[in-house]
Amino acid sequence: MALDHIFASRAARMKASEIRELLKLLDRPGILSFAGGIPDPNLFPAQEFAAACSTALDPAHAGQALQYSVSEGYMPLRRWIVAHMAQLGIEVSVDNVLITSGSQQALDYLGKLFLSPGDTALVGWPTYLGALAAFNAYEPRYDRLTINDNRAPGDIAQAAEAGGGRVKLAYLSPDFANPTGETIDRPGRERLLDLAETLDCAVIEDAAYQALRYDGDDIPPILALELARKGTIDACRTVYCGSFSKTLSPGLRVGWAVAARPVISQMVLLKQAADLHSATMNQMAVAEVADRCFDSHVTTLRDTYRARRDAMLTALAAHMPDGVTWTKPEGGMFVWLTLPIGTDAAALLQRSLDTVQVAFVPGQAFFADGSGANTLRLSFSCADEATIAEGMRRLGQLLRDA
Repeated sequence: MALDHIFASRAARMKASEIRELLKLLDRPGILSFAGGIPDPNLFPAQEFAAACSTALDPAHAGQALQYSVSEGYMPLRRWIVAHMAQLGIEVSVDNVLITSGSQQALDYLGKLFLSPGDTALVGWPTYLGALAAFNAYEPRYDRLTINDNRAPGDIAQAAEAGGGRVKLAYLSPDFANPTGETIDRPGRERLLDLAETLDCAVIEDAAYQALRYDGDDIPPILALELARKGTIDACRTVYCGSFSKTLSPGLRVGWAVAARPVISQMVLLKQAADLHSATMNQMAVAEVADRCFDSHVTTLRDTYRARRDAMLTALAAHMPDGVTWTKPEGGMFVWLTLPIGTDAAALLQRSLDTVQVAFVPGQAFFADGSGANTLRLSFSCADEATIAEGMRRLGQLLRDA
């Protein structure tokens, strides 16, 4: 029996992720893929996780590892996160920490918590398409998150009211953003906090790539800057979403949210309703591995990915035709290309797969309004330097022949 005629209205806003579909190409022979923004599996600390899982399943711990647990998360892991946040200038307690099934789950909960139909979410243009997917189900209106121009907060609020709601949240990934690789400087972060205060909205700080800096000076997280203003985490409107997916393992699905206790308390209720708690054994394994080798492992990742970032920037400079521009990220996993006006990156992808066998992500999916057809995202995290050089040579030639 077909039931699509009685789906909720929100179902119409749920769309397949172009990136998830493109990941299927990774197993296609001969494809040079720069599509998936995923960590290199050859760099996973597999031996450390094998030992940690063995410990979790020994007679002294198996009962806890395989049992139901509290929704807030495994206490030793929450304590590790408290210490980690302190290193970033964010003093919190375990009551300000919720373990989630990846930071993606945190985004879903925050959309559910803050957005009523018609409310406005301020996002980048472009922005992380997973955030759009998470928020879409709650039927928001999107508006541009503009930090570096003179757009008046009153105009943003009036547009939100005309759209049937109010501004509820501003979402951004301030460090080496997906998809652009760009970073918001400290003055920009301060201006964002000023804007959020004026609009009385939440700030969602997606810090998935924060640990992966290769050049330049560290910039305090938005939450650290707000905490310096207000003195206590429970007075802050910023929600920090962290993840082990880009550092230790994406497959274990362990992330976290740090926020004021009233926000965390509501998110705990959402987690209880959704999945009760994140997998206890996974949390135990991540806690042990993080405690053993997080800093040294991140150093290895930085060294490896820095070399690949450099290789991609060098190859782009050598092979891209006139009229193509790109970002020069200080960290993360992505370079963002802007092609000449009139170029359709989705059509280019199909030609690329059929001819030069290079995969990338067309940029249109990252724009809430469906614009950006002449943009694309490249990821350098899973390709060695030689593959990057050859892939950019092929892509450059394809663009010249287009």
